[in-house]
Amino acid sequence: MAMILIVDDDTAFRDTLAEALDDLGYQVSQAASCEAGLRRLEAGGIDLAIVDLRLPGDDGLAFLRAAPTLAPGVPCIMLTAYAVGSNTIEAMRLGAFDHLTKPIGRDTLAQTLARALRAQEHDNVEAATGADTSQAGEQMLSNSEVMRAIFKRIGLVADSDNSVLVLGETGTGKELVAQALHANSARTAGPFVAVNCAAIPADLLESELFGHVKGAFSGATADRAGRFREADGGTLFLDEIGDMALPTQAKILRVLQERQVTPLGARHALPVDLRIIAATHRDLEAEVAAGTFRADLWYRLQVITINLPPLRERPDDIDLLAAHFLRQGASGRAKRLSGAALAALRAHAWPGNVRELRNTMQRAIALSEGELIETSHLGLHATPVAQAGAGAGIATAPVDDIDWDGTLDAAVARLESVMLLRALEACAGNRSQAARRLGLSRQQLYRKLAQHGLE
Repeated sequence: MAMILIVDDDTAFRDTLAEALDDLGYQVSQAASCEAGLRRLEAGGIDLAIVDLRLPGDDGLAFLRAAPTLAPGVPCIMLTAYAVGSNTIEAMRLGAFDHLTKPIGRDTLAQTLARALRAQEHDNVEAATGADTSQAGEQMLSNSEVMRAIFKRIGLVADSDNSVLVLGETGTGKELVAQALHANSARTAGPFVAVNCAAIPADLLESELFGHVKGAFSGATADRAGRFREADGGTLFLDEIGDMALPTQAKILRVLQERQVTPLGARHALPVDLRIIAATHRDLEAEVAAGTFRADLWYRLQVITINLPPLRERPDDIDLLAAHFLRQGASGRAKRLSGAALAALRAHAWPGNVRELRNTMQRAIALSEGELIETSHLGLHATPVAQAGAGAGIATAPVDDIDWDGTLDAAVARLESVMLLRALEACAGNRSQAARRLGLSRQQLYRKLAQHGLE
């Protein structure tokens, strides 16, 4: 039975909330001030804290600042009688699990506590088993207000079974959002299955998604469940759904409506219980207008929409993320950025967003022999790439900024990056055409895009 700490100077409200928590099956500990609450937290045995914003002496934000040191991993929920945007942002920035307004509805309270305790249990399991959380942590780091609002939105909608559409340029962390939604949902014990719709040829995608029976087509030597059935009980993430062909879109819509899947060659549909999260870097509204994406599927997918901003719109995060990737990739070696290198990072437009920044730091670590990382190790040379917006075409960049006296690896990387961008722009983002233009196979193109953070 979880122990909940209530920190509130209003005795009547505190007693009422304690009674509600008792009815929900929780144990309760109470404190009337920030100082008393922190002492109780430090004593141990607390699984979650509910803290009022306005307290005598130090306020609830002070509690949030001190809590991680005294009791790491204990989720905190902030309460306030008057919801103000700045207070919500600050509470979330300091790590509050959620920010609720008084009076609290019983259902809201029960759902929020369940989500918070489930998230805590998930984190504890990962810590105990040594699970690799580096990927999720590295791209979800942020000091920006817009990302903090997104973090809160993820928490608010995670427990719903509604479809979610995640929008954003390549490299902004759309799959990480999907993983966070799954990890904080009631389906967290179920599978998380991700499918890159753009990486699978159209004639194979239906079999990949819906499965097939033996003999359904040439080469179908055995039954295959398909990704929908693999995700039964959990979450199916359809990445780059905007690249999906119209006939497959129609079948996806049918699954969303009927919650049944018919494998290729089968006579009967099979039930599936899953949540669908879709993502794309494309402007689906424009695709609908152009007739390349089904309007009814678009309406069905965007029950909840999360729009991720590009890295260039949150420049304060560049320093934070670069330092994180540097610590992560250096593997204990002493590495630091020169002032010029840091300025080059800030000047770059990051068309590949956080993924490109991560790859840039990995390249810089590999190419720098000493402790100091200079601009020549980055392969950026502080020349901003032309701004590239989602759906606005892919920008190109000049190659006259190559450091011809630098390393061969850095020069080749710069040239390859520019040629990839130019080919994609010339082909209006069509990757198959871009691959043919460059004399590459589709798989080689994807590897190159990933290598340069432009996937």
